[in-house]
Amino acid sequence: MVFDRTAVRRHRDRAADGLSDYDFLLSEVGERLADRLDDVKRTFPLALDLGCHAGTLAATVGERGGIETLVQCDGAARMARAAAQADSDIGAHPALVADEEFLPFAERTFDLVLSSMSLHWVNDLPGVLLQINNALKPDGLFLGAMLGGETLYELRQSLLMAESELEGGAGPRVSPFAQVQDAAALLQRAGFALPVTDVDTITVGYPDALKLMDDLRGMGQSNAVRDRRKSWSRRETLLYAAELYHETYGDEEGRIPATFQIIYFTAWRPAADQPQPLRPGAAKHRLADALDTTERSAGDKARPNGTG
Repeated sequence: MVFDRTAVRRHRDRAADGLSDYDFLLSEVGERLADRLDDVKRTFPLALDLGCHAGTLAATVGERGGIETLVQCDGAARMARAAAQADSDIGAHPALVADEEFLPFAERTFDLVLSSMSLHWVNDLPGVLLQINNALKPDGLFLGAMLGGETLYELRQSLLMAESELEGGAGPRVSPFAQVQDAAALLQRAGFALPVTDVDTITVGYPDALKLMDDLRGMGQSNAVRDRRKSWSRRETLLYAAELYHETYGDEEGRIPATFQIIYFTAWRPAADQPQPLRPGAAKHRLADALDTTERSAGDKARPNGTG
């Protein structure tokens, strides 16, 4: 196992009460996820928000997608309590405490499952995706967003260099995240139909690396790798990492960028009446006709200016 799930819950509980001061990234990603829901011309009366934080996504999504009831679920009790008490345009938005890796829902329960900025903390992502698929009704929709592998690469490199120089070695200070190229394959492995993945990069400007670290703590996104160093970071090391960060990545105005790579998932639970991809060779129209061009053999060489 990569992550200490007890630490994940502890970090989220610690962040719950003050999350509204640090939820800018959650709000931005939630808005982009909600935009994807707007693109689907269907209604989803019963939905699940998996890893709901303090109700940020519920406030963003509202009644989009025809949601009438949004069940909110988080592994951290304080987060779930805050989500249940948060304002929302959705008529019913109950919240419960449940581990994302052990979902307590019956098969074929939900029309829609949403998950924003939580799945990068699970140890068995293929297993969680399989459980999400099972919890959906046939032709139910899964929309998810999680951090990708390029997230916080600037901070990772700065901490690595500082610890290597000052302490003679470096431990994992920034959590590893899934790679984009694995995302679609994970959805297919979990049995989803029509899987689509895409990526956004959100770059946030900071005055210094220490403010970035404070924001990560406030978001509940502190390092929870099982092999992380358990002792407090040396102040000298953190200050040197901040200096290296500024020297390597800072701009002329003295600010530093923090990169957050977001992987989005869109997939459906299989159903008999869903569109199916054609078998190879079954197409009835030629691509060359659609493009009004001349079809050539793969061995032919193109000539200048389109001459034959």
